[in-house]
Amino acid sequence: GSPSHPDYEHPPKCLMVWGSNMLHTNEGAVTRATVNPILKQGTKLIVVDPHDIDLTKQADIWLRLRPASDGFLAMGLLKVIVDEKLYDQQFVAQWTVGFDKLEEVLKGYTLQQIDDATWVPASQIAEAARLFANSKPAAIQWGNAIDQMIDSFQVCRIVSILRAVTGNLDIPGGEAMPTPAPVLRPADFMLLTTLGRDQSKMIGAEFKLAAKNLFVPRQSLVKAILEEKPYPVKALMTFAVNALLTFPNARETYRALQKLDFLVTSELFMTPSAQMADLVLPAAMNLEFNDLGSYGVGGRLVPRSKVIEPPGEAWSDIKIMNELAKKLGFGQHFWPDVDQAWDTILQPSGLTPEAVRAMGFFEGKGHGYKKYEKGGFRTPSTKVEIYSQQLKDMGYDPLPVFHQPPQSSAEYPLILTNGKPQVFFHSAFRNVPTLRKISPEPEVEIHPDVAGPLGIQDGDMVYLETVTGRIKQRAALNPMLDKRTIIAAADWWFPEREASSLYAWDEANLNVLTPSGPPYDPVVGAVPLRGVPCRVFKA
Repeated sequence: GSPSHPDYEHPPKCLMVWGSNMLHTNEGAVTRATVNPILKQGTKLIVVDPHDIDLTKQADIWLRLRPASDGFLAMGLLKVIVDEKLYDQQFVAQWTVGFDKLEEVLKGYTLQQIDDATWVPASQIAEAARLFANSKPAAIQWGNAIDQMIDSFQVCRIVSILRAVTGNLDIPGGEAMPTPAPVLRPADFMLLTTLGRDQSKMIGAEFKLAAKNLFVPRQSLVKAILEEKPYPVKALMTFAVNALLTFPNARETYRALQKLDFLVTSELFMTPSAQMADLVLPAAMNLEFNDLGSYGVGGRLVPRSKVIEPPGEAWSDIKIMNELAKKLGFGQHFWPDVDQAWDTILQPSGLTPEAVRAMGFFEGKGHGYKKYEKGGFRTPSTKVEIYSQQLKDMGYDPLPVFHQPPQSSAEYPLILTNGKPQVFFHSAFRNVPTLRKISPEPEVEIHPDVAGPLGIQDGDMVYLETVTGRIKQRAALNPMLDKRTIIAAADWWFPEREASSLYAWDEANLNVLTPSGPPYDPVVGAVPLRGVPCRVFKA
């Protein structure tokens, strides 16, 4: 019923970092200054990651799992915790629904099966489960790695269940569940009912929870353009997205963008996707307009004031949308001046934008702990729903279940996952010379024992190939990897190349290799961007 996040203000006794390179990526404003002090105070650290990220060097336990086997690993941890009765029995009895059904599911697994599926030794799974369950309080920091597989929704559920049954929800040093700031939410601005649209006919409607949240999976949009189902898409307007680099199956995305009658993008720089557009609108940069954003792990609202006027015809994205809506005849739903939007958003709080700017930040009051004891959780049962009747009513598994991740073969013997170069942000900033000096080109990490028989030496250019396509990156040998795993660099393009080639968008682009499905996550439409069978050979 609510999101949760580690309560770093009261250091946990054990922190499990799951699929999050949190010292180098934007994980809710968590930084070295957040993590290092709690580790120095004695917090035990469990890292779940196939990659030897910086935190693995400080970890008490490193679970080097097979990419995309996260659900099985969580099931193994829970099996140990339940079988050995290490869970919080009072919390489970009083505040959960369906624990008995989960116990039956867990009986169908052995630790050896989990070992085989995850490549993590059974003894290490048991050790991590005992450390986490016996440490009170404990918390889990997860990252977007678990959002990128065909069981993503259920993986997020089972990790959340792991948080709950160990009794760590809404306690100091556990999983904080802050009170949201009293402002209007994005859902309060949805106009589907007012404008009479049939939500069942939206693109991606088969992914019912995504549709409920008005989210269209990227590959669903691409397939709708190409196949003209459920209706033809003739024009597309994009904001803050470099689709050729960040959508799965990049060549399919390229064909879709080519097919459009009209493509418009709002951009700061000429990216490969912007180069394909019929019209590029100059975007204002972040200090050239007023903003109110949600930053940090607690839903804290932070105002950002305009410090300089945008040059020329540059507008903020929200101003472009506001003015376009008025031109299209929807002015009654928008604002005469876009800055008035902040007055509307803040209305429930009784505050003005000026007051919030003077405060520096704004957050919900009455944080407290164990708030569920006063009114329960925000679910139909008011309890943590391990067994979800809502999911069953939608036609989905009410308990977390998992499919075997894609298997390697003689043709594609390795398992591909990916990482972001530390100095860039997704596909942005490849055009900044100082950053390119630090990271001049994309690197794929390979175990030396795999590279040697293939004649690959450190620094060689190599091809990476999947059933979807082939790209080229530079080999970086890493003996810390599992020999069956390779880790490619994501989001690469080359602004120094010719515009006519779309800046070599397909030469090293990881998403040339990723599939656009099926299979999909049936609930939210996620596709397997990790755990993809591949092969590598010298270029």
